[in-house]
Amino acid sequence: VQLVESGGGLVQPGGSLRLSCAASGFLFSSSAMSWARQAPGKGLEWVSGIYIYATRYADSVKGRFTISRDNAKNTVYLQMNSLKPEDTAVYYCAIWGGSTTATPRDYWGQGTQVTVSS
Repeated sequence: VQLVESGGGLVQPGGSLRLSCAASGFLFSSSAMSWARQAPGKGLEWVSGIYIYATRYADSVKGRFTISRDNAKNTVYLQMNSLKPEDTAVYYCAIWGGSTTATPRDYWGQGTQVTVSS
């Protein structure tokens, strides 16, 4: 299994970013996927998950973030709008078992850094 996150960067408050997670080594099209994040000095926080079609979001990002997938590209995305400084974190993707509790055992990739600052 390989998961490679990308798309992070520095953005001003109110700005947008789209994260990507390229997956390989498993049957992506039939796997639920999720995103979690870890802010400096804090634990992992589950952000969003997508089943084949249905999606779920943490209250902290609901209405601002959108998760989607492209099964032809084996890629899951996280569109992040109206970004806030508190969204600053390293973002990770994972194969999702449905839990809204994120643990390092599940989110083990290199992650992609998102920094929201003016």
